Amino acid sequence: MSTLTLFSPSGVIVRASALRLAARRLQALGFEVRVDEAALARHQRFAGDDATRLQALHRVAGEAPAVAMATRGGYGLTPLLDAIDWPLLARAVERGTRWVGHSDFTALQLALWAHSGAASWAGPMAVGDFGRADAQGGVDDVTAGCFVEAMGGELEAVGFRTAPGFDGLLLKGPLWGGNLAMLCSLIGTPHFPRPSRIRGGLLFVEDINEHPYRVERMLLQLAQSGVLATQRALLVGDIGGWERSPLDRGYGLSTMLQRVREHARIPVLSGLPFGHVPTKLSLPMGRRVTLAVQGRDVWIGW
Repeated sequence: MSTLTLFSPSGVIVRASALRLAARRLQALGFEVRVDEAALARHQRFAGDDATRLQALHRVAGEAPAVAMATRGGYGLTPLLDAIDWPLLARAVERGTRWVGHSDFTALQLALWAHSGAASWAGPMAVGDFGRADAQGGVDDVTAGCFVEAMGGELEAVGFRTAPGFDGLLLKGPLWGGNLAMLCSLIGTPHFPRPSRIRGGLLFVEDINEHPYRVERMLLQLAQSGVLATQRALLVGDIGGWERSPLDRGYGLSTMLQRVREHARIPVLSGLPFGHVPTKLSLPMGRRVTLAVQGRDVWIGW
Protein backbone atom coordinates (compact mmCIF):
# COMPACT_ATOMS: atom_id res chain seq x y z
CA MET A 1 0.00 0.00 0.00
CA SER A 2 1.46 3.37 -1.06
CA THR A 3 1.77 6.09 1.55
CA LEU A 4 -0.03 9.33 0.70
CA THR A 5 0.29 12.53 2.73
CA LEU A 6 -2.20 15.38 2.48
CA PHE A 7 -0.77 18.80 3.29
CA SER A 8 -1.84 22.43 2.89
CA PRO A 9 0.74 24.76 1.31
CA SER A 10 -1.71 27.42 0.15
CA GLY A 11 -5.27 28.40 0.99
CA VAL A 12 -7.24 27.65 4.14
CA ILE A 13 -9.58 24.66 4.21
CA VAL A 14 -13.06 25.98 4.97
CA ARG A 15 -14.70 22.66 5.84
CA ALA A 16 -12.67 20.04 7.70
CA SER A 17 -15.33 17.49 6.77
CA ALA A 18 -14.29 17.74 3.10
CA LEU A 19 -10.71 16.84 3.99
CA ARG A 20 -11.86 13.90 6.12
CA LEU A 21 -14.05 12.67 3.25
CA ALA A 22 -11.13 12.97 0.82
CA ALA A 23 -8.90 10.97 3.16
CA ARG A 24 -11.50 8.17 3.42
CA ARG A 25 -11.96 8.02 -0.33
CA LEU A 26 -8.23 7.92 -1.01
CA GLN A 27 -7.90 5.18 1.61
CA ALA A 28 -10.60 3.23 -0.24
CA LEU A 29 -8.56 3.57 -3.43
CA GLY A 30 -5.72 1.69 -1.77
CA PHE A 31 -3.53 4.41 -0.27
CA GLU A 32 -2.23 4.56 3.29
CA VAL A 33 -3.36 8.12 3.99
CA ARG A 34 -1.80 10.48 6.48
CA VAL A 35 -3.00 14.04 7.06
CA ASP A 36 -0.23 16.48 7.96
CA GLU A 37 -0.55 18.00 11.43
CA ALA A 38 -0.94 21.53 10.04
CA ALA A 39 -3.33 20.69 7.22
CA LEU A 40 -6.24 22.44 8.95
CA ALA A 41 -4.27 25.41 10.30
CA ARG A 42 -5.81 28.85 9.74
CA HIS A 43 -4.34 32.31 9.38
CA GLN A 44 -6.41 34.86 7.47
CA ARG A 45 -7.03 33.25 4.06
CA PHE A 46 -4.09 30.89 4.41
CA ALA A 47 -3.61 27.39 5.80
CA GLY A 48 -1.48 28.77 8.60
CA ASP A 49 1.03 31.60 8.45
CA ASP A 50 3.99 31.45 6.06
CA ALA A 51 6.24 29.76 8.60
CA THR A 52 3.64 27.08 9.34
CA ARG A 53 3.10 26.25 5.69
CA LEU A 54 6.84 26.23 4.96
CA GLN A 55 7.46 23.87 7.88
CA ALA A 56 4.71 21.58 6.64
CA LEU A 57 6.23 21.46 3.17
CA HIS A 58 9.67 20.65 4.54
CA ARG A 59 8.20 18.13 6.99
CA VAL A 60 6.48 16.25 4.18
CA ALA A 61 9.65 16.33 2.07
CA GLY A 62 11.64 14.92 4.95
CA GLU A 63 9.17 12.08 5.40
CA ALA A 64 9.20 11.37 1.63
CA PRO A 65 5.85 9.59 1.25
CA ALA A 66 5.09 7.86 -2.04
CA VAL A 67 2.57 10.61 -2.80
CA ALA A 68 2.46 14.17 -1.44
CA MET A 69 -0.87 15.73 -2.43
CA ALA A 70 -1.88 19.34 -1.83
CA THR A 71 -5.24 19.67 -0.12
CA ARG A 72 -6.26 22.70 -2.20
CA GLY A 73 -4.95 25.72 -4.11
CA GLY A 74 -6.01 29.33 -3.71
CA TYR A 75 -2.93 31.38 -2.92
CA GLY A 76 0.04 30.90 -0.63
CA LEU A 77 3.01 29.29 -2.34
CA THR A 78 4.48 32.38 -3.99
CA PRO A 79 5.57 33.95 -0.64
CA LEU A 80 7.38 30.70 0.23
CA LEU A 81 9.40 30.20 -2.96
CA ASP A 82 12.53 32.09 -1.85
CA ALA A 83 12.68 30.13 1.42
CA ILE A 84 11.95 26.58 0.21
CA ASP A 85 14.75 24.05 0.57
CA TRP A 86 14.70 22.84 -3.03
CA PRO A 87 17.42 20.17 -2.58
CA LEU A 88 15.30 18.68 0.23
CA LEU A 89 12.25 18.47 -2.05
CA ALA A 90 14.37 17.04 -4.87
CA ARG A 91 15.77 14.37 -2.54
CA ALA A 92 12.21 13.38 -1.70
CA VAL A 93 11.60 12.85 -5.42
CA GLU A 94 14.74 10.74 -5.62
CA ARG A 95 13.34 8.66 -2.73
CA GLY A 96 10.13 8.10 -4.69
CA THR A 97 7.84 10.98 -3.73
CA ARG A 98 5.36 12.18 -6.34
CA TRP A 99 4.30 15.77 -5.65
CA VAL A 100 0.73 16.19 -6.93
CA GLY A 101 -1.58 19.17 -7.40
CA HIS A 102 -2.64 22.00 -9.69
CA SER A 103 -3.80 25.64 -9.47
CA ASP A 104 -1.55 27.51 -6.99
CA PHE A 105 0.57 24.34 -6.73
CA THR A 106 1.88 25.18 -10.22
CA ALA A 107 4.29 27.64 -8.56
CA LEU A 108 5.94 24.85 -6.57
CA GLN A 109 6.03 22.44 -9.50
CA LEU A 110 7.66 24.87 -11.91
CA ALA A 111 10.12 26.12 -9.30
CA LEU A 112 11.06 22.56 -8.30
CA TRP A 113 11.74 21.75 -11.95
CA ALA A 114 13.66 25.02 -12.39
CA HIS A 115 15.91 24.52 -9.37
CA SER A 116 16.51 20.77 -9.54
CA GLY A 117 15.12 19.26 -12.72
CA ALA A 118 12.84 17.08 -10.59
CA ALA A 119 9.52 16.11 -12.16
CA SER A 120 6.13 16.13 -10.45
CA TRP A 121 2.51 15.39 -11.33
CA ALA A 122 -0.09 17.92 -12.40
CA GLY A 123 -3.23 16.27 -11.11
CA PRO A 124 -6.08 16.27 -8.60
CA MET A 125 -6.12 17.71 -5.10
CA ALA A 126 -7.75 16.40 -1.97
CA VAL A 127 -10.60 18.78 -1.18
CA GLY A 128 -11.72 19.82 -4.65
CA ASP A 129 -11.49 16.39 -6.28
CA PHE A 130 -11.81 13.76 -3.56
CA GLY A 131 -13.68 15.81 -0.95
CA ARG A 132 -16.61 16.78 -3.17
CA ALA A 133 -19.94 15.72 -1.66
CA ASP A 134 -22.02 13.12 -3.50
CA ALA A 135 -24.76 15.72 -3.95
CA GLN A 136 -22.22 17.82 -5.89
CA GLY A 137 -21.16 14.95 -8.13
CA GLY A 138 -18.74 13.10 -5.88
CA VAL A 139 -15.44 11.82 -7.26
CA ASP A 140 -15.07 11.71 -11.04
CA ASP A 141 -14.25 8.18 -12.18
CA VAL A 142 -11.78 9.28 -14.86
CA THR A 143 -9.93 11.55 -12.44
CA ALA A 144 -9.68 8.84 -9.78
CA GLY A 145 -8.73 6.07 -12.19
CA CYS A 146 -6.10 8.11 -13.98
CA PHE A 147 -4.60 9.24 -10.67
CA VAL A 148 -4.39 5.72 -9.22
CA GLU A 149 -2.72 4.38 -12.36
CA ALA A 150 -0.28 7.31 -12.46
CA MET A 151 0.74 6.90 -8.83
CA GLY A 152 1.12 3.15 -9.32
CA GLY A 153 3.45 3.63 -12.27
CA GLU A 154 0.96 1.96 -14.63
CA LEU A 155 -0.10 5.03 -16.61
CA GLU A 156 1.89 5.40 -19.82
CA ALA A 157 -0.36 7.61 -21.95
CA VAL A 158 -3.44 9.82 -21.82
CA GLY A 159 -5.76 10.98 -24.58
CA PHE A 160 -8.34 13.61 -25.42
CA ARG A 161 -10.30 15.08 -28.34
CA THR A 162 -9.33 18.37 -29.91
CA ALA A 163 -10.59 20.61 -32.70
CA PRO A 164 -10.08 19.52 -36.34
CA GLY A 165 -6.98 20.51 -38.25
CA PHE A 166 -4.13 18.68 -36.49
CA ASP A 167 -4.34 15.19 -37.97
CA GLY A 168 -0.90 13.61 -38.35
CA LEU A 169 0.85 15.92 -35.92
CA LEU A 170 3.73 14.13 -34.17
CA LEU A 171 5.83 15.98 -31.59
CA LYS A 172 8.29 15.16 -28.82
CA GLY A 173 9.51 17.29 -25.94
CA PRO A 174 9.20 18.04 -22.22
CA LEU A 175 5.62 18.42 -20.96
CA TRP A 176 5.31 21.39 -18.64
CA GLY A 177 2.97 24.18 -17.53
CA GLY A 178 -0.08 24.38 -15.30
CA ASN A 179 -2.11 27.32 -14.12
CA LEU A 180 -1.56 30.18 -16.56
CA ALA A 181 -1.67 33.03 -14.04
CA MET A 182 0.85 31.28 -11.78
CA LEU A 183 3.11 30.48 -14.72
CA CYS A 184 3.17 34.10 -15.91
CA SER A 185 3.81 35.34 -12.37
CA LEU A 186 7.13 33.45 -12.33
CA ILE A 187 8.54 34.96 -15.54
CA GLY A 188 11.67 36.95 -14.73
CA THR A 189 12.19 35.23 -11.38
CA PRO A 190 14.74 32.52 -10.50
CA HIS A 191 11.81 30.14 -10.07
CA PHE A 192 10.91 30.06 -13.78
CA PRO A 193 12.50 27.17 -15.73
CA ARG A 194 15.51 28.29 -17.72
CA PRO A 195 15.32 28.37 -21.54
CA SER A 196 17.41 25.23 -22.02
CA ARG A 197 14.96 23.23 -19.88
CA ILE A 198 11.77 24.30 -21.66
CA ARG A 199 13.11 24.52 -25.23
CA GLY A 200 11.15 22.29 -27.61
CA GLY A 201 8.49 21.77 -24.99
CA LEU A 202 4.80 20.97 -25.00
CA LEU A 203 3.26 23.68 -22.83
CA PHE A 204 -0.12 23.06 -21.21
CA VAL A 205 -2.19 25.74 -19.49
CA GLU A 206 -5.49 26.14 -17.62
CA ASP A 207 -7.16 28.85 -15.56
CA ILE A 208 -10.37 29.80 -13.80
CA ASN A 209 -12.32 33.03 -13.28
CA GLU A 210 -10.27 34.74 -15.96
CA HIS A 211 -12.15 36.33 -18.86
CA PRO A 212 -10.82 35.28 -22.29
CA TYR A 213 -9.28 38.72 -22.84
CA ARG A 214 -7.19 38.25 -19.69
CA VAL A 215 -6.19 34.77 -20.85
CA GLU A 216 -5.24 36.22 -24.24
CA ARG A 217 -3.15 38.87 -22.52
CA MET A 218 -1.25 36.26 -20.50
CA LEU A 219 -0.69 34.05 -23.54
CA LEU A 220 0.57 37.05 -25.47
CA GLN A 221 2.93 37.77 -22.59
CA LEU A 222 4.36 34.29 -23.16
CA ALA A 223 4.60 35.01 -26.88
CA GLN A 224 6.14 38.46 -26.50
CA SER A 225 8.63 37.26 -23.89
CA GLY A 226 9.86 34.62 -26.33
CA VAL A 227 8.58 31.59 -24.44
CA LEU A 228 6.03 30.39 -27.00
CA ALA A 229 8.50 30.67 -29.86
CA THR A 230 10.60 27.93 -28.23
CA GLN A 231 7.65 25.53 -27.83
CA ARG A 232 6.47 22.80 -30.18
CA ALA A 233 2.81 23.15 -29.17
CA LEU A 234 0.44 24.81 -26.73
CA LEU A 235 -2.19 22.59 -25.10
CA VAL A 236 -5.16 24.47 -23.64
CA GLY A 237 -7.09 22.96 -20.76
CA ASP A 238 -10.23 24.29 -19.11
CA ILE A 239 -10.72 28.05 -19.06
CA GLY A 240 -13.88 28.44 -17.01
CA GLY A 241 -15.69 30.43 -14.37
CA TRP A 242 -15.82 33.68 -16.36
CA GLU A 243 -18.89 35.72 -17.28
CA ARG A 244 -19.74 37.28 -20.61
CA SER A 245 -19.75 41.05 -20.87
CA PRO A 246 -21.98 43.26 -23.06
CA LEU A 247 -18.70 44.58 -24.47
CA ASP A 248 -17.70 41.17 -25.85
CA ARG A 249 -19.91 41.33 -28.97
CA GLY A 250 -18.96 37.86 -30.08
CA TYR A 251 -15.53 37.76 -28.48
CA GLY A 252 -15.15 34.55 -26.48
CA LEU A 253 -12.91 31.53 -26.02
CA SER A 254 -12.89 30.43 -29.66
CA THR A 255 -12.14 33.95 -30.86
CA MET A 256 -9.41 34.34 -28.30
CA LEU A 257 -7.74 31.06 -29.30
CA GLN A 258 -7.78 32.05 -32.95
CA ARG A 259 -6.14 35.36 -32.14
CA VAL A 260 -3.50 33.57 -30.06
CA ARG A 261 -2.82 31.13 -32.91
CA GLU A 262 -2.00 34.07 -35.17
CA HIS A 263 0.63 35.30 -32.70
CA ALA A 264 1.98 31.97 -31.47
CA ARG A 265 2.80 30.42 -34.85
CA ILE A 266 2.76 26.97 -33.23
CA PRO A 267 -0.05 24.39 -32.98
CA VAL A 268 -2.59 25.42 -30.32
CA LEU A 269 -4.67 22.38 -29.32
CA SER A 270 -7.75 22.89 -27.15
CA GLY A 271 -9.79 20.32 -25.23
CA LEU A 272 -7.19 19.06 -22.73
CA PRO A 273 -9.15 17.65 -19.74
CA PHE A 274 -7.27 19.51 -17.05
CA GLY A 275 -7.90 22.42 -14.71
CA HIS A 276 -10.60 23.42 -12.26
CA VAL A 277 -13.05 20.82 -13.54
CA PRO A 278 -14.22 17.47 -12.11
CA THR A 279 -12.69 15.42 -14.94
CA LYS A 280 -8.94 15.86 -15.11
CA LEU A 281 -5.99 13.83 -16.27
CA SER A 282 -2.81 13.26 -14.29
CA LEU A 283 0.08 14.68 -16.30
CA PRO A 284 3.82 14.11 -15.75
CA MET A 285 5.13 17.67 -15.32
CA GLY A 286 8.72 17.97 -16.47
CA ARG A 287 8.99 14.61 -18.25
CA ARG A 288 9.73 14.08 -21.92
CA VAL A 289 6.65 12.90 -23.81
CA THR A 290 5.45 12.13 -27.33
CA LEU A 291 2.29 13.77 -28.69
CA ALA A 292 0.49 12.20 -31.64
CA VAL A 293 -2.77 13.22 -33.30
CA GLN A 294 -5.00 10.89 -35.32
CA GLY A 295 -7.98 12.70 -36.72
CA ARG A 296 -9.18 14.62 -33.68
CA ASP A 297 -7.76 12.17 -31.15
CA VAL A 298 -4.69 13.37 -29.27
CA TRP A 299 -2.41 10.96 -27.42
CA ILE A 300 0.35 11.95 -25.01
CA GLY A 301 2.68 9.09 -24.06
CA TRP A 302 5.84 8.72 -22.00
